Amino acid sequence: MSNSILSKPYFHNEEAAYEFVEARIWPRGAVCPHCGGTERNSKMRGASTRIGAYKCYDCRKPFTVKIGTIFEASHIPMRLWLQAIFLIASSKKGISSNQLHRTLGITLKSAWFMSHRIREAMKANPDGLLGEGGGTVEADETYIGNSARSKAGKAARAAGMQRGGDHKEKVVAVVERNGQVRSFHVQNVDGKTLKNVLVNNISKDARLMTDELRMYRSIGKNFASHEAVKHSAYEYVRGNAHTNTIEGVFSIFKRGMKGIYQHCEYQHLGRYLSEFDFRYNNRVALGFNDQQRADNILSGVVGKRLMYKTPYFSNTLA
Repeated sequence: MSNSILSKPYFHNEEAAYEFVEARIWPRGAVCPHCGGTERNSKMRGASTRIGAYKCYDCRKPFTVKIGTIFEASHIPMRLWLQAIFLIASSKKGISSNQLHRTLGITLKSAWFMSHRIREAMKANPDGLLGEGGGTVEADETYIGNSARSKAGKAARAAGMQRGGDHKEKVVAVVERNGQVRSFHVQNVDGKTLKNVLVNNISKDARLMTDELRMYRSIGKNFASHEAVKHSAYEYVRGNAHTNTIEGVFSIFKRGMKGIYQHCEYQHLGRYLSEFDFRYNNRVALGFNDQQRADNILSGVVGKRLMYKTPYFSNTLA
């Protein structure tokens, strides 16, 4: 963290940390998570009172800003949560649980769980379709994972399949040039899955760019135009036709997964995709800095409580 950021009181003082979070989650004042009341909420005072505790005099129940968010039921100080959010928001390729464990002075298990909760807050709620107004959208698929450990690898070996990416986890992504990206962990790369991802995320008036995969030919008819580059013939750019943008997205994702995280269970892959999508969609080229990315993560913490044994992530497609 830079010295100017390190000097912020909410990184060092617990009361300031709660006030910082409250100002973003409750911009119009405290809201009771039990009954939704806003008029009769009072901050609790006293030497033995929890920091950030309120009482609702409509339903007579106490509450804090943590209830109903990724912070709920966590005993980790709020100031450490804010430090972790800023560290993850300011890291181009992510920050490992081991690094958070050492930096924040918490257990490795807590750092791992904290990281996944923050990734849950980074999950986007898609607004509209990519490529609206005739924009250019690139689509591609990639494969990631260790054939000896992944669920896909075990299934492929059991079925006697070891070709191509059968033994790896599959990812399909669509990205609008100079815009945003959406990535999905899928069970199979087939025509049905690809059509589902593309048609539900790309506008019909968009210009679609893909590689020469045969399945894209019929799917491309759903859009204003479709151009494909033939990688097998060493063709990577033809005029305005290329998939270099999506290849760049995959490159950053794989460098982060191999260099920082190193190993990922298949059931968590969707959360890592959400993290890298968030970072790409809030990048410097679109006018975002580290502090704004951290603020955007905070704006997504409500309604996304993650239980320790919750296994799956919602952008893993069947």
